[in-house]
Parts: sequence; C-alpha cells; structure tokens
Amino acid sequence: MGRHTIAVVGGTGPQGKGLALHFARAGREVVIGSRSAERAEEAAQEIRRRIGPGEHVRGLSNAAAVRTAGVVVLAVPWDGHEQLVRDLAPYLAGKLVISCVNPLGFDKRGAYGLDVEEGSAAEQTQQLVPDAVVVGAFHHLSAVSLWDAQGPLEHEDVLVVGDDRDAKEQVAALAATITGRPGVDGGALRLARQLEPLTAVLIGINRRYKTRSGVSISGIPA
Repeated sequence: MGRHTIAVVGGTGPQGKGLALHFARAGREVVIGSRSAERAEEAAQEIRRRIGPGEHVRGLSNAAAVRTAGVVVLAVPWDGHEQLVRDLAPYLAGKLVISCVNPLGFDKRGAYGLDVEEGSAAEQTQQLVPDAVVVGAFHHLSAVSLWDAQGPLEHEDVLVVGDDRDAKEQVAALAATITGRPGVDGGALRLARQLEPLTAVLIGINRRYKTRSGVSISGIPA
C-alpha cells in the first residue's frame, strides 16, 4: 500500500463500489472505506468475486482506508458530507482527493441541485482540507452501469475540474480505466458548482426515457 493506492470512501454504496470495481479491474490497489470495516470487507469480497483472485482489494474503516492511500475518492451522500470530511481531515491532508459528491435534493417533481455555501461539495472539501489537492470528477457515471459493465463505458466522458494541472492529469488518466479514454479537462475547481447539479438533469432524463444517460463531449481531438 502507498501513494498509488486508491481509497474509495463510501465504497459500499452503489457508485463507490462500481468505481472501485473498475479501478481494481485495471490493476490498481484499492481499499474500500466505510464507517463499518465489516461492511467494507463485504464489498471488497464482492469485487474480488467479480474480477477473480490475485487482485488486491480490501475493506477497512474510512480512517484506516484513507491512511493507507495516496489517492482518495469521496463517493458519499451529501447528507453528512461536511462532518465526514472534518473527521477525516487529518488523514486527507497532503493527498489527492477526488470528489464525486452531488449535493442533490429530491421531491415529488424529481431531483434538483442544492445550494452549497462554499459553492460545491468539492469546494467545501478544499476549504475543510486546505492541504489536500481536491479534484472533481466521476459525477455523472451511472452506478448501475458501473457495476454491470463488462468493459469500458465507451459512450461516456468523465469531466475533470480542479486548480492543480498535474492532479487533473492524474485523474484524467484514471478516468481511462472506466471509459477507455482520458477524462476531459473541464476547468477550475469552482466549476464543480455547475457539474454537480447537472446530475439532477441526468436523473430526470433517466426517469423519462427509462435509460442510463451519461455525458459525452464532442469536438475533442483524439
């Protein structure tokens, strides 16, 4: 375990587990993080059953998972996000933190984006952990598609936002383990406040058309 290990906090949830599956399938060392180490190990066992023996995937408590990794993916619900990041802040300092948290509300009319005082979940994380390098990515990938896919999600692009170019390039390369091509640089971290609520639009499309919609960017040179 070390700086190339990826901790997926919230890895027992649908999106986190799906991301962890793809990272592990690509040969990365992955640690599933959860409030319950037992639940985290159960999710790790599910992934090992999918990809076969020999791949290194294990489950730990959130704090233990973050301590072992150089890259941390936050794939947790918005509810409780701030307190979770505060609790993990001592272990997140100095690490690359990838936020795919979507602050959404739901009512009888469907999903909608919530107002966030800091602008976005990613910016909230950056303010709470100023010594971390925070990048926003993976917001719009369907949890069901991630888990069901036998190969790359070739019809989708991963949009990556952040203020550190090297970190964005690292996350863009990681996105290729999911879509088969590098992620698309979407600009500064402040643009996460546009990316995160866009997920509500995709949820509405999925409900209307009974599909698993995603984001695909045209016009990017190969």
